[in-house]
Amino acid sequence: MRRRSFNEIFAFTFKSYYTMLKPLQVKSEIRSLLYFLKKNPPKYILEIGTARGGTLLLFSKVAAKDARIISVDLPGGNFGAGYPLWMIPAFKSFAADQQKIILLRKDSHLPSTFKSIKKSLKKEKLDFLFIDGDHSYSGIEQDFNKYYDLVKKSGIIAMHDICPNPIDKTCEVHRFWKKIKGRYRHKEFVQSWKQNGAGIGVIFKD
Repeated sequence: MRRRSFNEIFAFTFKSYYTMLKPLQVKSEIRSLLYFLKKNPPKYILEIGTARGGTLLLFSKVAAKDARIISVDLPGGNFGAGYPLWMIPAFKSFAADQQKIILLRKDSHLPSTFKSIKKSLKKEKLDFLFIDGDHSYSGIEQDFNKYYDLVKKSGIIAMHDICPNPIDKTCEVHRFWKKIKGRYRHKEFVQSWKQNGAGIGVIFKD
């Protein structure tokens, strides 16, 4: 069977009739991030916020052939319950070649979750951290501060929803992004600053 190209898989995930897997992303923004990652495929990835699994699939297609990809999602609550248990085998099947996908249905803020992630990394450091979990100010701040040291020097940290969203007052990622972005070399993938949410901010850990 012919292996699908990245462009084919990308188009498939955004098909309107297959909403179960559709990424909760602006198409142009996540595409820009993915093409950026493809230039230097990450081997160790941590995604906070599995949701429907769409970004997990896409990250697996731009990751190294022997990548270890860890995805964390709350099993319930305002920023969790993104997928049912029966989707776990499907998500693990995204792994290609010698890749390994590790799914943790846990609260990213808990010390036990941090410990599980460190164990899964086997003393390695992250090449890429994607934060798209708890969108409250304290939530994004905790995730950033807790996992920052797990990212290697020259690694990348990205966070979703850096655009202000006056419709959803619980989303405060834009406030945290505005506070920290000036401290680092960074990029912003934003289709429109007036789009009410979304937008991806990327920090380079030099």
